[in-house]
Amino acid sequence: MYVNKFGRLMFGLYSRNTAAVCGMVQAQRAAGRSGFSWTAVCRQRTLWLRRSASLESQHHTVPCHMSARSASHSTVDPDEVRRFQSLASKWWDERGEFAALHAMNDLRVPFIRDNLLNEHRLGHPGKPLAGLRILDVGCGGGLLTEPLGRLGADVLGVDPVGDSIGTAQVHTAFDPDLRQRRRRHGGGRYDAVVASEVVEHLADLETFAFCCGHVLKPGGSLFITTLNKTNLSYALAIVAAEQLLRIVPSGTHDWEKFISPVDLERLLESNGFSVQSIQGMLYNPVSGAWSWTNSTAINYALHAVKAREDPHTEQAQESTADTHS
Repeated sequence: MYVNKFGRLMFGLYSRNTAAVCGMVQAQRAAGRSGFSWTAVCRQRTLWLRRSASLESQHHTVPCHMSARSASHSTVDPDEVRRFQSLASKWWDERGEFAALHAMNDLRVPFIRDNLLNEHRLGHPGKPLAGLRILDVGCGGGLLTEPLGRLGADVLGVDPVGDSIGTAQVHTAFDPDLRQRRRRHGGGRYDAVVASEVVEHLADLETFAFCCGHVLKPGGSLFITTLNKTNLSYALAIVAAEQLLRIVPSGTHDWEKFISPVDLERLLESNGFSVQSIQGMLYNPVSGAWSWTNSTAINYALHAVKAREDPHTEQAQESTADTHS
């Protein structure tokens, strides 16, 4: 159900010295036989961007989409990895640093479940997501991976922090339902990718969006929850939540990495997605509960669907052809 080496491959942080094997997945097989790796995809994307830049320069134009971030082979900020490494043992403390994430499950689990049911029209009483394969990117200690698994989905949680994967694996072992369903995770693409409270910690959103499209089946769903880049989000998510109320550890968020729904939608659409819904979320620090709101000024949830035509296939083929030419 969880794996670190595969997660590091996906985030572009893989090292041959990493040897974690977690949950239902034997890491070497997951990385070697799953049919994709984000590291390889990032390399292909970089080659494609360089080719595009070369073609543009021949026409004396400046490629507006080309940047140092978009050409990166890694989506992860090493400082973020170190920060979450220090918190890896605290994921399942419902009153600790991750209390707000535990409470967020009351919104994000139904949000994912209901949108997937609308897309797939499944009929499995008691296990409504049975038959679907979900990739939980940046799963941490498995706070969202576990409830999705209990709904019947075949979920793989990946994270670049090995100790967080260890915490997730140990906690899953105490759940009879999840423990009995342990099995090797086969290859192929996914029906859904979940990145909840992840994108605001990444170093390269453009490559991340591209890779999400690559690992999804045509017509697959992408679910994101994150923070808007507004003055209000800075005041509440950083000044209030981190510095005054200490709801989350100081330094957890970098406001410069926040992204507005408009910019995120534009980024996803440029990578072959169609955004289906965006909904505001509001946290009450007194009650410790989340609620839906019409305002996306602070937190928001997004559901997007990958185009059926799979536009990444042609782009990847072009990059491969360039490599061999």
